[in-house]
Amino acid sequence: MKAGEASFLAMNTSVIVTTYNRPDALGKVLDGLEHQSILPDEVLIADDGSGPETTEEISRRMSGSPFPLRYVWQEDEGFRAARIRNMAVSKAVGEYIIFLDGDCVPGKFFLKDHLSLAEGGCFFQGKRVLLSRRLSSRFSLKDTNSIPKLLRYLLSGDISNSHHLIRIPLLPATFSTRMTGIKSCNMGIFKKDLAAVNGFNQDFVGWGREDSELAVRLYRYGLKRKGHPFMCVCFHLWHSENDRNQLEINERLLKETIESNEYFCANGLAQN
Repeated sequence: MKAGEASFLAMNTSVIVTTYNRPDALGKVLDGLEHQSILPDEVLIADDGSGPETTEEISRRMSGSPFPLRYVWQEDEGFRAARIRNMAVSKAVGEYIIFLDGDCVPGKFFLKDHLSLAEGGCFFQGKRVLLSRRLSSRFSLKDTNSIPKLLRYLLSGDISNSHHLIRIPLLPATFSTRMTGIKSCNMGIFKKDLAAVNGFNQDFVGWGREDSELAVRLYRYGLKRKGHPFMCVCFHLWHSENDRNQLEINERLLKETIESNEYFCANGLAQN
């Protein structure tokens, strides 16, 4: 164990799970979080305008949850992941925030891995194993921890990104300031660092690039990206491709940030 690792394992942690009208997938994600080897101090569901089925799924789980389960909801006015994540961050009590999407099922060491790899001056970018459409409907928590099942799914062509399948904690982490592979569906960061850059840029509406734009500002603020190919892996359930009609606008917003000298966005966390 590295110096300081024990203190990070013990630090107060909030997991923010973003969701929109997929209560079945959200249930599998919560199953994974409820069976972690180290439990989070709280889980916040950041709901981008789901209907009553999602509310019912969360209400059903609240009384039996092994951690405080909190619900943050906003009106459905299109894809506004940046804003709902900021809303959840503003209510989070943890000093460390782990972002997880509501269709990304964590294995039992997910949280422990994140905390083991947390480091000052860095944000952590986790990895995904991608599941096929036919596998996603029947995939469950038990599958995440069964090497024989995962190998069978791999051989049947139901898994891609399979090089992340095996957990190997002994290998060293990597550090970079690359832009490729930035995904807020599995990301860990100190809350104070999010506050320093004003969180996600809420000018991003519609799918795409809000996480990359955040990374640009985190790099400019002085953070590095930390990664590990065989730890902090989640299993991404299949979904149809998101509507990309705002992508051109979002690409332009990203370009403007890259060309600026600012790390603090004007419309972000503090505006909630």
